[in-house]
Amino acid sequence: MSFNEPRSGDGAPRGRPAEDAPVLIAGAGPVGLTAALALARFGVPSQVLEAAPEEEAAVFRRTGSKAICFQRDVLDVFDRLGVGERIIAEGTTWTTARTYYRGQEVRTVVFPGGTGRGGGLLPPWINISQARVEEELLAAAEAEPNIRIRFGHRVTGLRQDEAGVLLRADAPGGPAGLRGRYAVGADGPHSAVRRLLGTDFPGESFGDRFLICDIRADLPFPRERRFYFDPVWNPGRQVLVHQCPDSAWRIDWQVPDGYDLEAERESGALDRRIRAITGDRRYELLWTSVYRFHERCAARLRAGRVLLAGDAAHLYAPFGARGLNSGVQDAENLAWKIACALGSGAAAEEALLESYHTERWAAARENLRVTAATMRFLVPRTDADRRRRAEVLERSLTDPAAGSEIDSGRLAEPFRYADSPLTTPGGAVPAQARPGAPGPGDICPDALCAVPASVGGGGRDRTRLRRLLGPGFTVLAPGAAQARAVCRGRAGLPLPLTVHALDELDPDGRLAEALGRPPGTLFVLRPDAHLCAVLSPPGGVPRQAGPEAAAEEAASAVRAALARACGARPRVRSG
Repeated sequence: MSFNEPRSGDGAPRGRPAEDAPVLIAGAGPVGLTAALALARFGVPSQVLEAAPEEEAAVFRRTGSKAICFQRDVLDVFDRLGVGERIIAEGTTWTTARTYYRGQEVRTVVFPGGTGRGGGLLPPWINISQARVEEELLAAAEAEPNIRIRFGHRVTGLRQDEAGVLLRADAPGGPAGLRGRYAVGADGPHSAVRRLLGTDFPGESFGDRFLICDIRADLPFPRERRFYFDPVWNPGRQVLVHQCPDSAWRIDWQVPDGYDLEAERESGALDRRIRAITGDRRYELLWTSVYRFHERCAARLRAGRVLLAGDAAHLYAPFGARGLNSGVQDAENLAWKIACALGSGAAAEEALLESYHTERWAAARENLRVTAATMRFLVPRTDADRRRRAEVLERSLTDPAAGSEIDSGRLAEPFRYADSPLTTPGGAVPAQARPGAPGPGDICPDALCAVPASVGGGGRDRTRLRRLLGPGFTVLAPGAAQARAVCRGRAGLPLPLTVHALDELDPDGRLAEALGRPPGTLFVLRPDAHLCAVLSPPGGVPRQAGPEAAAEEAASAVRAALARACGARPRVRSG
């Protein structure tokens, strides 16, 4: 039994024209567009201000691969926004990451696979150019009546008060002022919004550079991530190779500071560099770029009614694919909280907005910690780090255990919001729980499950659990009695509530195995698929009170967890 309960008429605005939008977004890149689409999923209109004229922005989108690695849970976000299937179908799926030192394989990591099609699970990773992802996001945004994109609007001023935010912009028709209740700065590493807020952006830039070449060639490599330390064709440095769609390959070479791409191109050295990988096979050079990487994080991701996201909020070294993947998670996080805040009182609104900073700043700091450790291994700056790197790599040639010490980039994964004020603490983990079972703050695992009859299931139909999540909160209850009890107390929620009975979803036990908790457990999911509560079966209900009393006790705990996730302060029991 499943219940999909729409919200009553109050709360976030629905059906308003985008010109009268409560949210202003600076930046029409992938993070800004994701934020706009995620808001539209809740019926919240937005205006997206892009500094570049439309033609210039289109050229930039088509130029080069930029970010290429997209992680399973980010693909899930795209699926919720209606663009996931096309991106996954076109992308190159990979499940294996291999690391080589002087030509010898010294480490292999294999990720659990997924079919990525139909009712199957999503692939762990795909490679596809940021340009193609942006094209899909832009097409979806332009088709969405709750989104208005204004190209050629360069933000020049910002003022906010208790009622909202005023952005001033240089526009094609002259200076313009736009007002909304909230604003999002997703306008990249040189963010005008961040500068206008006066928010510091501390961190460091690295001197070593990397050369990117996108080529098209028929190469015999399998669909894998391949990282090379000290190959004979780039001695003393690293090379990273990724296959992309349409026989395209992304190759990153570490090069010394002062590297001159044009001089190498003119001398023929660039061709020799590429042919060290392609051999005599024909290739087409699609794009080249030289970049240096940065490690930075804004001092605050929230200032009043303004939130920073993506590269405007943080910059990471690219090894581990934590940049754009993290930016997409920023966008979904802020979108559901803004939607919830629009239907809430002042205290809950404050709690929700501040929780964006609390959660995503903690995620950013963790990403900085991980990528900084990677850079100490890839580009050691001290004698101690250089000695450690050399010792680990040499030992890996004869000791397989040393492979785990090689850091070519710890790949991105969702952050755990266990310490978030919106998360209900889990207490002691039941002895029956599977080791490593997801807890409060974790992203809910995905698994194949039955399609409920209430959404058109026919008994044998299967889908992914996360495809059943509505645009709001979701509760997974043990059975129909608990599901009914939860629904009876849904009044007053600022977002919709969907309730599913696990005994209907899980006829073959796959879902129970993925969730890893004993029978009777209730799971409360936020709109971004993170668990805001994992509630053990109630233990204080006398047996003679009957199953309905136990169901009501469980529903009461769910209501408290939902209230907390919506920004209400948790009640403190006296005595």
